[in-house]
Amino acid sequence: MQNFRLLFCVLAFFIVVAAQAQPNGEIQNSLVRITSTESEPDYRAPWNSGMIGRAVGAGFIIDGQRIMTNAHVVSNSRYLTVEHEGDPNKYPATVQFVAHDCDLALLQVQNPNFWKSMKPLQFGGIPALESTVSAYGYPIGGERMSVTTGIVSRIDFNLYTHSAIDSHLAVQISAQINPGNSGGPVLQNGQVVGVAFQGYSGDVAQGVAYMIPTPVIRRFLKDIEDGHYDRYVDLGITYFKLQNPAQRHYLGLKDDDRGVLVGTVIQAGPCAKALQQGDVLLAIDGHPIASDAFVEYEGERVQMPEVVERKFKGDSVKLDIWRNKQPITASVTLGTVWPYLMQGHSYDIRPRYVLYGGLLFQPMSLDLLEAYRISDLRIRHYFDFFVSDQLYLKHPEVIILTNILPDPTNTYLTPFRDSIVDEINGKKIGTLQDLARAFEQPADRFVVKMIGDGPPLVLDPKKVEEARERIKTRYNVPVEQNLDEQPPSRPAVASRGSI
Repeated sequence: MQNFRLLFCVLAFFIVVAAQAQPNGEIQNSLVRITSTESEPDYRAPWNSGMIGRAVGAGFIIDGQRIMTNAHVVSNSRYLTVEHEGDPNKYPATVQFVAHDCDLALLQVQNPNFWKSMKPLQFGGIPALESTVSAYGYPIGGERMSVTTGIVSRIDFNLYTHSAIDSHLAVQISAQINPGNSGGPVLQNGQVVGVAFQGYSGDVAQGVAYMIPTPVIRRFLKDIEDGHYDRYVDLGITYFKLQNPAQRHYLGLKDDDRGVLVGTVIQAGPCAKALQQGDVLLAIDGHPIASDAFVEYEGERVQMPEVVERKFKGDSVKLDIWRNKQPITASVTLGTVWPYLMQGHSYDIRPRYVLYGGLLFQPMSLDLLEAYRISDLRIRHYFDFFVSDQLYLKHPEVIILTNILPDPTNTYLTPFRDSIVDEINGKKIGTLQDLARAFEQPADRFVVKMIGDGPPLVLDPKKVEEARERIKTRYNVPVEQNLDEQPPSRPAVASRGSI
């Protein structure tokens, strides 16, 4: 009997140890390895399909037979496969929804055999500071599951590098995140508390990694419930803290540490008719705004944009405003602010362009500037101040002469490279469509005026027409223009969302 009790105690001990060793359960039944064959757009030769590459990431199963991963794992993909431990097969997958502004995506697998042993994971809350979490994935392209453990060291707004312009709530963890971990779950007590998505390494920051927390994940899943992803909304303003006593006194404010000063009001944003430069925002949706731009929200002190972060396209927000030393209120219907998109990365689209007489015209974008490594100060000014100085009002698109395919019809035009088109034959050029239509008009010559004090660029339409086939053949150009941001072809299974 004593031997039986001893054996029982030993078994119980090992059961407890095993449970502690695997606090997150049989994760291998929920984790998948994603292989993407991708094609990066070629902005220097936009008629080409781009260079083919291969990338590996991770994902995990959630309710509804869906796979969650990062948007950057599947961006620009041409073919996706997923696999999991215990099954030697690679299953074709398709993108169901993708959100580039918060770096999340959902995949579908049609083959029912894939789902036989797979189990969905459940979501938890935001982990506490100094608590332990575990990140799962396939780092550095490994074929077997890897797990790294770390602690939660910071919870704050942070830039999401996939888009390069969007900042959302992010959780910093000390667990190592390497290529291949992206899209994998970060677990605590068997529940998903985040999705691994970016990290830093080097002399300045070593072993710093971030995960997308569940409030961002839940917002993404809520947004797509209607079958379409509408992106994050934004107030479309800049603001300044109001902590200086003299400045507060000048504006007629009390010494109650409330309010932030409105700077730029984006005319293409939802607040264009409700706010003015110099207004003071006192409260948002009834939440008082502190002079350091924080609010008390759902029991936590968060930055003011977090209130808007939880809302969706078409939702309204109430603003308490101090204007000309008088209180007023306004209600704003939220939406996206399109001028911001030019300053961020784009994915799953073909570059837009017009090639005329060997001259390549393209709309300014972050991807374009990085591809050409443009350092021209005028172009940098238009890019940096496109939104804040509201340059988009006159130039919804900034059209740049980016390249010249040498031909007798365009000799001696090299000095015009990296110039911004202002007008053609006296007509203002605001978009790429404007430029294409201008070149379609009958004319004896096209006088292309660039922004600045230089001479105009002059083209002879007859000479250009004679050179068309010669230029197309010489430089292997199948199509002379792409005016629409067309997504690349995908597998036969229909995709939904912003793909």
